[in-house]
Amino acid sequence: MANRMILNETSYHGKGAIESVPAEFHKRGFKKAVVITDKDLIQFNVATKVTDLLDNAGITYEIYDGIVPNPTVENVQAGVAFVKKAQADVIIAIGGGSPIDTAKAIGIIVENPEFADVVSLEGEVGTKKPALPILAIPTTSGTAAEVTINYVITDKAKNRKFVCVDPHDIPVVAFIDSEMMMGMPKGLCAATGMDAMTHAIEGFITKGAWEMSDMLHLKAIEIIGRSLRASVAGEEKGREEMALGQYIAGMGFSNVGLGLVHGMAHPLSAWYNIPHGVACAALLPSVMKYNKEFTGEKYREIAKVLNVEGAEAMSLEEVRTAACTAIDQMSKDVGIPSTISELGVKAEDIPKIAEDAFKDVCTPGNPRDTSLEEIITIYNSLM
Repeated sequence: MANRMILNETSYHGKGAIESVPAEFHKRGFKKAVVITDKDLIQFNVATKVTDLLDNAGITYEIYDGIVPNPTVENVQAGVAFVKKAQADVIIAIGGGSPIDTAKAIGIIVENPEFADVVSLEGEVGTKKPALPILAIPTTSGTAAEVTINYVITDKAKNRKFVCVDPHDIPVVAFIDSEMMMGMPKGLCAATGMDAMTHAIEGFITKGAWEMSDMLHLKAIEIIGRSLRASVAGEEKGREEMALGQYIAGMGFSNVGLGLVHGMAHPLSAWYNIPHGVACAALLPSVMKYNKEFTGEKYREIAKVLNVEGAEAMSLEEVRTAACTAIDQMSKDVGIPSTISELGVKAEDIPKIAEDAFKDVCTPGNPRDTSLEEIITIYNSLM
């Protein structure tokens, strides 16, 4: 079977990348935009860095700011109605994974109205038309939603998250500007950064991995490993490097899939509204240990790019343990909770949560085939 790579048509990287937004808007012949973001990004003058550029360039736009963490079916449907009423021909998505994921779903439904119920977009459904064009501007260094073909929506009626995988949803242009990420509070920076590390590690060991994706994921692990702590500390260089590292991870995992960490994280967010990055970060060290016997030499490669001393000479068992320890320590260093009970998870809910995790679209990509009972055991071990 052939391996497929899908990336943005164009991407801009580095300080000042957002200054290219008006030029991209004009050269593509767009007439009117809807800016999709959240109220906090407007209140704290983050999204306004972009809207000021639009104003100065004479670009016509309206703002849809009804985005919430873990966006819902209702968020998407309200956004579809907003975009249609505005008669926009392009979406400018500003924010973390929530605004960009919502923009993807909105863009798809505007052009493929047969999916207006939103829930029918779950999985790989084969939409017929590309989404309304999206220009994506991330404000967090973790989700890489700006370069992936995936998005996640919460179905409140069924208390679950569902993953949509659609090559038609990828933003046509991404603007990865570290200055848009400098305002992240420490906790958000840590959570999204560990989400990026999860993307890189899961993408590296997933069943679908191959040489090109391995190249991307190893580089992402290296960059994130050396820059995450500095980024959480608020250092400018750390945030610049994290902006790149999380994007590279997204280039890879979007094309090969993820694994059990994401499969188990999605229901935690759906049940308890736990931020996705926090859920992933809390699970990653334990799932790495669970998978280690099924990863060949890949944990040695992880340990080497994380600069684990003596990794080259260690036995396979030693280096697998060392790689897990390095990630566990990183998670602790940036303040991620070590138990899921700290996040509000209730022991009596675990059997039902585990059922959702077992059925999640990411779980089959895990290098180790799992069972419902094993997922329950992992959750319980983290209580």
